[in-house]
Amino acid sequence: MKEEIKEYKVLEKEVQEAEELCKLSENDKILSEQIEESVDDLEKQIGKEEIRTFLSGKYDKGSAILSVYSGAGGQDAQDWSAMLLRMYLRYCDGKKFKVKILSQSFGESGIKQASLKIDGKYAFGYLKRENGVHRLVRISPFSAQKLRHTSFALIEVLPEIPDKEGIAIRPEDLKIDFYHASGPGGQYVNKRETAVRITHLSTKIQVSCQSERLQGKNKEIAMKVLLSKLYSLREKEKEKEASKMKGKPILIEWGSQIRSYVLHPYKMVKDLRTGVETLKVEEVLSGSLNQFIEAEIKLLKND
Repeated sequence: MKEEIKEYKVLEKEVQEAEELCKLSENDKILSEQIEESVDDLEKQIGKEEIRTFLSGKYDKGSAILSVYSGAGGQDAQDWSAMLLRMYLRYCDGKKFKVKILSQSFGESGIKQASLKIDGKYAFGYLKRENGVHRLVRISPFSAQKLRHTSFALIEVLPEIPDKEGIAIRPEDLKIDFYHASGPGGQYVNKRETAVRITHLSTKIQVSCQSERLQGKNKEIAMKVLLSKLYSLREKEKEKEASKMKGKPILIEWGSQIRSYVLHPYKMVKDLRTGVETLKVEEVLSGSLNQFIEAEIKLLKND
């Protein structure tokens, strides 16, 4: 809170200084141009602070756990999942978020599944609306006939849940397996079984972690991911119950396509919820997601 108050005071002071300079620059062209540049910078800074005012959810200020799952489509879907993973890594790098890859499951030409732990101010708030199915249309690099393919991948974003949240996990409801961590093609294989996979027997939820060298640390992180998934499941059940009472149909998440990325026969990225679209597909796939995420945050606030 002290940091936020300090930022607001700095902005307030800069606005006051700009107002005073405006009064002095009526007949000074050079000073007027300098003030215009200063005001442009101020508008950008204030815009960033404005977006943060929409992030008032319970866990919006905290860390996020982002997972990518490849859908139907074999090699194309696995490659698309790897492209999405790279996109989010670059987005996080631009936001100065700290990212740790918790687990990855590799396929023939990409990834089947990957999970990231993202630490940073408002990490969950910014990313929570990325939940859903992402669709890619392109000429398949794996097709000898150069056919156009459609690939799907699911993005899941969960908040990091503190232990005090009141979610009880019984030891007898857990199946814990240890295995060797490995990279694509069998690279970087650990000699010891430090990677951990935890299965929650009653819900069939499965989580894993292989980012740390110590087995105990991987288990601790995997338990935190499991806690987040159980919390998310509990909240979804509440939403379903509320939807039944309201008489509204319940959408199946895997079918809730949120964004399309088209590379052929034309180039466009379009968000199906906000209507925001751009022709700069390469920039988006390189992590330029701000226009989509900011529109999604404002839409969520309006909802």
